[in-house]
Amino acid sequence: MSSVRGRRGGPPADGRRHTGRAPRVHSTRPVGSTVRTGATSRPGVRRSGRRAVRSATGTAPRRRPLVTGRAVLLGGLILLLALTLAGPIRQYLAGRAELDQLAADGRGLDQRAADLRQELERQSDPAYAERQARERLTYVLPGDRLFVVVDGETVEGDAGTLKSAGRDAQLPWYEGLMKSLADADG
Repeated sequence: MSSVRGRRGGPPADGRRHTGRAPRVHSTRPVGSTVRTGATSRPGVRRSGRRAVRSATGTAPRRRPLVTGRAVLLGGLILLLALTLAGPIRQYLAGRAELDQLAADGRGLDQRAADLRQELERQSDPAYAERQARERLTYVLPGDRLFVVVDGETVEGDAGTLKSAGRDAQLPWYEGLMKSLADADG
């Protein structure tokens, strides 16, 4: 050590800084003749191909298995995670489908409510109510003439003076029933 430092314990004689550690010394181990050393290879360069390393007994080294224990464990964990998440994901998707269905039902109900509001506005119009009474109920205003077609015959008269078409007032009800059944049979 004294040869590396200067005379008075200052920096080394070759100009390097002193770190407080002993200088680095490479060990020289004996290397077996069958094992290749890394001394002839360059750092950072990989060799292509397989190494031809043999053990001391002369047999080929063991090959790594295709599936290791870690890979099996990782696969098992992934499968367990998938099975654990399958139920909640299915429930989530079912909930989303139900929400979509309810939203579509809500839009249909909104459309129905708008149609009913429009119908209510139309029925509150007096002209519409009068038109429906004339068409559906055969109502007439006083002074109007009503034409009713019964069994292909045109009967004319005032609204309140129409005679019952085709009825005989003298027949009892059971004879009228029998007559109408006979007419229906043809």
